[in-house]
Amino acid sequence: MDASQETDISDILLSAGLLHDIGNPPFGHFGEVVIQEWFKRNLSILKYNDTTVEEYLDDQMVNDLIHFEGNAQSLRIVTRLHSLIDLNGMNLTKALLSTIIKYPCNSNEIKKSKSIIHKKMGYFYSENDLFNDLVESTGLVNCRHPLTFLLEAADDISYLTADVEDAFKKGLISIDKILETSEKLIDKYDGEETELKYLKDSIEHLKYLLETNQSRANPRLNAIQNWTVYVQGLLINCVVYSFTRNYLEIMTGSYNEDLFHGTFGKGLTILLKNLAIENVFNNVEIQKLEIAAEKIIGSLMSIFIPTAIKYGTNAKLSGFDKRVKNLISKSHLNVYEEVSSDLAEMEKLYLRLMMITDYISGMTDSYAKALYKDLNGLD
Repeated sequence: MDASQETDISDILLSAGLLHDIGNPPFGHFGEVVIQEWFKRNLSILKYNDTTVEEYLDDQMVNDLIHFEGNAQSLRIVTRLHSLIDLNGMNLTKALLSTIIKYPCNSNEIKKSKSIIHKKMGYFYSENDLFNDLVESTGLVNCRHPLTFLLEAADDISYLTADVEDAFKKGLISIDKILETSEKLIDKYDGEETELKYLKDSIEHLKYLLETNQSRANPRLNAIQNWTVYVQGLLINCVVYSFTRNYLEIMTGSYNEDLFHGTFGKGLTILLKNLAIENVFNNVEIQKLEIAAEKIIGSLMSIFIPTAIKYGTNAKLSGFDKRVKNLISKSHLNVYEEVSSDLAEMEKLYLRLMMITDYISGMTDSYAKALYKDLNGLD
């Protein structure tokens, strides 16, 4: 590999790291679940002409909505919605676009096999042609782009360590809890003994940091912060080793695991995930936030979707519908008008529904909350 290739790969991964979560809706992954469940409840109830929306749309369109996915939305944003110049969005390279597609399958193919590519949806019906062009151009038939594995690993390392450090700062996790959970995992682990090496090393290092940081102003916080940096280093070593060891399988599209699989760091990633699940995601305050997200996003969907179904059809918009339509982002309305002008009515309806998910999923938590309060007459 020459220097220019190294620079290209670094640039692709840096850009992919910045962009890959851009499609996440308000309240993160729980926001995805709220959107999915809203469509599951309502597509068979909402009417379009003499039938239901669910019956009118084709299978992939319906599955796009009930399996709404932030990863697929990221691709839609960078190729379609960011349309300052033309309908090619940010005009990114095909290598970069392929890298941010974590799961190169459509919504009809989810769980089609045990392959990692069928875990979730990677692109919507609206981006079918784009995806097919990417596959034809790159040769990535039924497989991930090799750099996607590195992107995913970097994402995991970042969030796994950040979740633990943030939880410690908020008092949700103690060092004693980390040590206790690690001991239980080591005792009950049924995988390869080598997969526990970095877990054991990291725990010994945490104990060492506790002993040597006593003179500092906040010795336990300092120990945790230094420990997470140490853990990141261990996991980065695993990723480098795994990528090079599995290089041929990755390049031929036959590798079907994450880059921690079978490495010294596998047990360490399990520890970090367990700590987050047990102490963060199941925390009462987090669950309150998730209930609020259900109320906020669900309410916004219920306000905007019925208007979107009628918009641009022979159905008469009520005064309420007209006011709701005026709230929709003008850029989203313009994208819809430009891409739908020559399409059949089924596709137009699908794109109007996508227009609303585009609008709502593009909101920040605070904006969604403020709009919900305004539209529901709350102070």
